[in-house]
Amino acid sequence: MSDFSYTARDTLFSALLAAAARFGASGLWEDMKPGTYTYRDLVKMTLALARLAGKVSQPGEHVGVLMPNMAGSVALIIGLSGSGRIPCLLNYTAGHEGMQNACRAAGVATVITSRQFLGKAGLTEQVAALRGLRLVYLEDLRKQLGLADKLWVAAALILPRRFMPRGDPEAPAVVLFTSGSEGMPKGVVLSHRALLANVAQIMSVFPFGPGETIFNALPVFHSFGLTAGALLPLVSGSRLVLYTSPLHFKAIPQLIRDKRCTVMFGTSTFLHHYARHAEADDFKTMKIVVAGAEKLADSVRRTWQERFGIEIYEGYGVTETAPVLAVNHPGHARLGTVGTLVPGVAARILPVPGIEHGGELHVHGPNLLSGYYLLEQPARLQPPLSAAGPGWYNTGDVAELDADGYLTLHGRLKRFAKVAGEMISLEVVESLARTASADAQHAASSAADPARGESIVLFTTDSGLNREQLKAAARVRGVPELAVPRRIEVLEALPLLGTGKVDYLRLKSMASAGQPAEG
Repeated sequence: MSDFSYTARDTLFSALLAAAARFGASGLWEDMKPGTYTYRDLVKMTLALARLAGKVSQPGEHVGVLMPNMAGSVALIIGLSGSGRIPCLLNYTAGHEGMQNACRAAGVATVITSRQFLGKAGLTEQVAALRGLRLVYLEDLRKQLGLADKLWVAAALILPRRFMPRGDPEAPAVVLFTSGSEGMPKGVVLSHRALLANVAQIMSVFPFGPGETIFNALPVFHSFGLTAGALLPLVSGSRLVLYTSPLHFKAIPQLIRDKRCTVMFGTSTFLHHYARHAEADDFKTMKIVVAGAEKLADSVRRTWQERFGIEIYEGYGVTETAPVLAVNHPGHARLGTVGTLVPGVAARILPVPGIEHGGELHVHGPNLLSGYYLLEQPARLQPPLSAAGPGWYNTGDVAELDADGYLTLHGRLKRFAKVAGEMISLEVVESLARTASADAQHAASSAADPARGESIVLFTTDSGLNREQLKAAARVRGVPELAVPRRIEVLEALPLLGTGKVDYLRLKSMASAGQPAEG
């Protein structure tokens, strides 16, 4: 952990200033607006947005941020945290109820957003349905930037540390919200120390620098998109191409080719779709592709290797650890694992009754959350609990560590079904489906069964998949027949959350109701 002790002196704002001093004023960031942003542009934008946000919020206030993947959005986040506010990044794919619950949990009264963004994203009606919140539009705020404000920004650009309050690395930098894929979203409070420690941990295994061009379409309201897709380029001096949506499967491969990107972060689902729509030379400049947020499908890995000659490095993390915990990387990759733990992270695996292989993964490190905000006690920090002791975090994942330190995941503990007294991993069920039908998408859930405790329900996009094929796959892989689902539901597409993860909460509801979910 001593490798990352410097993070105890840094905040997001001071890290931006340090990067600007180190890498100069060269062209750096691009988004979907014409032109590029230098570090000087980013600092100036951050100072201006901090000044404007000060007109509608107070130091210490939790401020909602509802913005797209744009350079200005990142500057707003850093500006808010740098001026003593706490930006709470709202997931605009969660619907108005999800956003309302997030604001309640974090004690948010004011939300900063953009009319233009809401209109383009089709969110105007959803946001209009929010209650008890003051909506502040950037278009209106910009009109309030008067002469005194402009003079302040000009002076602050020369002496930024004198004009911005001294930050505390242990103070909350952002509040992110868990995806809600398995239950009610929680506010995850991440300090400046946690975020910047994770950036340093990633850079210790991927030493990116000004020679790289990172492509990021993952939303910054998600920890993977924020830390790896925005803060990492900022700190490392890498060029960044920010794109507004990961769902534009046809446009993204072309943009990656045109911008000559060398690094990309994505989910297995998104990488599957990009490969389907890409030409052979679209990824010719790509050197590093990292997959996280969900299990990397073997078919996706093989497709990228065979069609593009690119090895996908699978990693693992959770929002509560800012998020990266483990990752495969060049020279240190092992198939079937999520790699080795990043430096500074310690792990304990505690046994779970009924599970033979592996146990519940608990972790400790400088990138851990400060605590949660919950709906039951809004804006009151609730420290995480772990059977491993204070300062540890229970990931809720079942995992194994081998003798060489490689981590293998067996699934979330919540994603085990107890069938006829046996604990069955739903991720193993999904792997059976992928063995039987490699090119389709599959997700497993469970439903109550009076005779067997629980029964497994498989949702698939393969209309021809049947139990006999799944039984054959189980025999090949040595998996007990109890893991073969008795019920198969065919969908046009699996329901997804905005982060690219499968919406398991929705599938669970449909499985329990005995009805297929609409994709």
